[in-house]
Amino acid sequence: MYHIGSSEHIHRTNFACFPHTLTKVSTMVRKKAEDAGPSAKTKASSKDAPKKEKISISAMLASMDEKPDKPKKPSSTKPKVKAAPKPSAYTDGIDLPPSDEDEDEAILEEEEEENASKRHQRSELKTLEVSTTDKELKKREKKDILAAHAVEQAKKEALKDDHDAFTVVIGSRTSVLNGDDDADANVKDITIENFSVSARGKELLKNASVKISHGKRYGLVGPNGKGKSTLLKLLAWRKIPVPKNIDVLLVEQEVVGDDKTALEAVVSANEELVKVRQEVASLQNATSSEGSVDKDNNDEEDDAGEKLAELYEKLQLMGSDAAEAQASKILAGLGFTKDMQGRPTKSFSGGWRMRISLARALFVQPTLLLLDEPTNHLDLRAVLWLEEYLCRWKKTLVVVSHDRDFLNTVCTEIIHLHDLKLHFYRGNFDDFESGYEQRRKEMNKKYEIYDKQLKAAKRSGNRAQQEKVKDRAKFVAAKEASKAKGKGKGKVDEDEAPPEVPQKWRDYSVEFHFPEPTELTPPLLQLIEVSFSYPNREDFRLSNVDVGIDMGTRVAIVGPNGAGKSTLLNLLAGDLVPTEGEVRRSQKLRIGRYSQHFVDLLTMDETPVQYLLRLHPDQEGLSKQEAVRAKLGKFGLPSHNHLTPIAKLSGGQKARVVFTSISMSRPHILLLDEPTNHLDMQSIDALADALDEFTGGVVLVSHDSRLISRVCEDEERSQIWVVEDGTVRTSVGTFDDYKTELMKEIKAEVDD
Repeated sequence: MYHIGSSEHIHRTNFACFPHTLTKVSTMVRKKAEDAGPSAKTKASSKDAPKKEKISISAMLASMDEKPDKPKKPSSTKPKVKAAPKPSAYTDGIDLPPSDEDEDEAILEEEEEENASKRHQRSELKTLEVSTTDKELKKREKKDILAAHAVEQAKKEALKDDHDAFTVVIGSRTSVLNGDDDADANVKDITIENFSVSARGKELLKNASVKISHGKRYGLVGPNGKGKSTLLKLLAWRKIPVPKNIDVLLVEQEVVGDDKTALEAVVSANEELVKVRQEVASLQNATSSEGSVDKDNNDEEDDAGEKLAELYEKLQLMGSDAAEAQASKILAGLGFTKDMQGRPTKSFSGGWRMRISLARALFVQPTLLLLDEPTNHLDLRAVLWLEEYLCRWKKTLVVVSHDRDFLNTVCTEIIHLHDLKLHFYRGNFDDFESGYEQRRKEMNKKYEIYDKQLKAAKRSGNRAQQEKVKDRAKFVAAKEASKAKGKGKGKVDEDEAPPEVPQKWRDYSVEFHFPEPTELTPPLLQLIEVSFSYPNREDFRLSNVDVGIDMGTRVAIVGPNGAGKSTLLNLLAGDLVPTEGEVRRSQKLRIGRYSQHFVDLLTMDETPVQYLLRLHPDQEGLSKQEAVRAKLGKFGLPSHNHLTPIAKLSGGQKARVVFTSISMSRPHILLLDEPTNHLDMQSIDALADALDEFTGGVVLVSHDSRLISRVCEDEERSQIWVVEDGTVRTSVGTFDDYKTELMKEIKAEVDD
C-alpha cells in the first residue's frame, strides 16, 4: 500500500483506551478546581475566549512539570519544550459516532490549568527560598525530557491500537489484517461475503457483501455518519481482506510540507522510479571517480557498464523520460502554474498540499485507488479536469463524493450504503436514483404484505400461525438471496447470513428552510469602483469592482483558487474595507454568512442549543429550548446531538448548526462560501430547494456545478461573476454556457 503524506499527519494520541484513569482524573480535577479560588476562575475565563490556541497533548503534559515561579541562573536557562503542531487525527472526517477523545483532551487541559494554579500558589509561599541550583535545574530539565519521551512513546503505543477501534467479522471469523493469505496472485477483483463492521460498539455494516471488479469506477454513496469513509479506510488497511497482489492507495491526508518542490513531491511518489534513478547516479559517480588507470579494473568497469545498461532499460520501461512531463501535466490540471510547481511544498496551504497528494495518487496509478471527497479542495475548473481525467482511468476506482455531477460523469457503478447493507446499482448516479426508487417500492410492498399477514395471525392469538408467517417470509428471502448470488439448489454456506423477514424501507430525509425576509428598498448592497489589496501581498490586487445585489438576485462567483473569490465575499460582507471605492448598504440589511471559517469559530464547549439561544435569545413558544431544537431537527441534526458539546460534533453536524443560526437571523442576503463541503447528497438537495424558495439575494461560491445550476436556473435574475487576473467581470450567457467553454479547454488539455 502506498502512503500519501506523512504518518505524523494521520494519527493523534487516543486516550479512549484508559477510561478508568480518565474518569479518576476528571473527578480529581473537578474537586481541585473547587478549592483553587479566583486564580482558577481567571484561567477558566481565558480558556473560554473565542480564539483559543490549540496545543498538542505532548506539549501540554510537558508544560505541567515546568516551574516558572523559581528564578533561574542565566548560565543554565532551560530550553523550552516547543508545542508541536497538532497532527490530524486518523479519525478526522471518518464516519464514526463521536468519540470520547475530545472530552479526554478537555480533561487534560483542565488538569493542566489546575497544576498551573497550584504552582502559582506554591510560588507565593516560597518567595524567600534560595535560587534554584544548577544541579536542580539539570534534574528538572532531564525530567522534562523524560516526560516528553514518555508521552511520545504513549502516542506510538496508542497508534498500534488505532486499527483495533474497528472490528470486522467475516462470516464466523475475524479478518486477517494483511488480507487473504491464500489470495491468488492473478486475482484483481475483491469479493467478500457476509461481513460486519463495528466501531467502538456502533454497528456500521451487518451481514453485508461487496464485490469490487477490476477496471470499474464505483461511487460510494449514503448519508453522513453511516460508514462510507470507514469502509475506504478498512480496505486501505486491509482489515477487509484484499488480495496481496492488489496495491491500494487511499488519498485522505495532505502531503507533508518540506523543501521538495511540488513537482518533485509528485515524481517521488513513484518510489521504484526514484530508487532506480539513485542507483544509476551512484554507479555513474563510482565509475567516473575510479578512472581507468589500472587495467585490472577493466572487468569491474565492464560489470558496472552492464549493470548501467540494465538500469537504463528498466528506466525506459518505467517511462522515466516522460515522468516529469506527466507529473507537470497532472499538477497543471489541478490548478498549479509552472511557477507554483517549482515552489517548495512547505510554502503551500493545506488545501493546495491536498491537491499535491491527489496528484501523487494519479501519477502512481495504483491498482485500487480510493478517494474520499476529492473535490472538496478544488475549484470548479479543477473538478471538471479531474472528472475528465478519471473517465480515462483504466484501473479500479472507489470514490466517496457528495457531488452529483461528478458521480454522473465518472462512475460506472454505484454502491449505496443503506440500512447497514451495501446495495449495488449499475450505471451512474442518475441510474442509481431510478433503481433505488424501484427497490424502495418493491421492499415496501413486501413489507406491507408480511405486516398484514402477521397482524392477522396476531389477532387470531395463534402463536404457531405467527411463527409460520415469519418462517415463510424468511424462506422466500433466503430463496431470493440464493438466486441473486447464482447458487445451486440445496447448497448451504455455513457463513451465510441468516435470512431476515421483510423490513420497512427507512428513508433518510432532511429539510432546510430560510424564512421570508422583510422587503427593503433597492439597492440592498453595492460595490462601486472598489479596489482592494492586502498590505503584505504585492502579488494580489482586485481592481475596479463594480457589482450589486438586490432581493431575488442570484449570483455564482467562479474562478481559480487564490484569484480572490473569498476576498470579494469579505468585501460584500463588510469584513474587509476597500483600499479605494465605495460600499453602499441598506441600513436595515441583514446578511447571513456561511464559510468554513464560521464553522471553526463555533463555541466548542457549548451545546448547539446553548450556542443558538445565546445568539438568538428571542424565541417564540412555551419552551425556548424546544423551539431551538425543532429548528435544529429541520436542518438534519439528530436529536441526541442537540445537547452534545459542539466540539464532539462532526464537520457536517457543525455545518448544520451554522445553517440553523443563519436561518434564525432572518437574513435578506445569503453569502455562501463552499457550503457543500461537509454536506451529504440529501442535504445539498435540501439546501438547493431552500435557496430556490428564498426570496432574498443569494451569492454563492461553490465547486458543485449542480448546485450552481440549481441556484442560477432563472436566467433573468442570475449572474455569473468571473474572478480572475485581478478583476471581476460578469460572464455573458448562462452558467451552462460558461461550463461548456471550460470543458472544451479541459478536454483539449487532457487529450494533449
